[in-house]
Amino acid sequence: MSSTSVTTRRVLIVMPALNEQASVGEVISQVKQSLPGMDVLVVDDGSSDDTAKLARAAGAEVARLSVNLGVGGAMRTGFRYAAARGYDVVVQVDADGQHDPEEVAALLDALDDADIAIGSRFAGKGAYKASGPRKYAMVVLSFVFSRLGKTKLTDVTSGFKAMGPRAIKMFAAYYPAEYLGDTVESLVMAIRAELKIKEIPVIMRERAGGTPSHSPVKSAVYLGRAGLALLLALVRRRPAVDSSDSA
Repeated sequence: MSSTSVTTRRVLIVMPALNEQASVGEVISQVKQSLPGMDVLVVDDGSSDDTAKLARAAGAEVARLSVNLGVGGAMRTGFRYAAARGYDVVVQVDADGQHDPEEVAALLDALDDADIAIGSRFAGKGAYKASGPRKYAMVVLSFVFSRLGKTKLTDVTSGFKAMGPRAIKMFAAYYPAEYLGDTVESLVMAIRAELKIKEIPVIMRERAGGTPSHSPVKSAVYLGRAGLALLLALVRRRPAVDSSDSA
């Protein structure tokens, strides 16, 4: 991948959002303050509240999905939007405030010699800790993906990512929308396409609003689903997608 300075890249911040009216406006304001000149697309994933209205009021472009497709379906919309409009980089940022816009510059710097930069909670910055079944799932997934990708990956389910032109081209053509597909299966696809993946240590914050999805029962279910998602991703054959540079 050819190196392009951050200042000359066209960067699109994509925020998947489901009923995030409590935080989406403030997150967009933070992004615009920290990352001037970068465009923001909020993909309203079938919200029943004022997420879309408040996102527009804060200055973001909004794509509204009529039904809830999950993060993968929302990001698929974001990649197609970016590809159609000639963006060089897509950065996925959560609308709940957990991802600090100040960390985006480090992800962009990593794209100088990588196709995908993952913001990791477990790479030595900050004090984020997983526990219980979720912790075990993280350990197993990290081990498997580090072997598959031939590089150390500690946070393969992170939703804080920057993706360059080759990744945009591939994911605009196909991006998995199944449960955990946006993390587990998309990484399997990237590794099979020989995209270079790097991990950058980041600090993740508490949610600015809404309801956390974690509980002991949900964490146990997560463990089983994560293993199943990985198994399906490894055995599933997707149509070949040319991710080579168009230049």
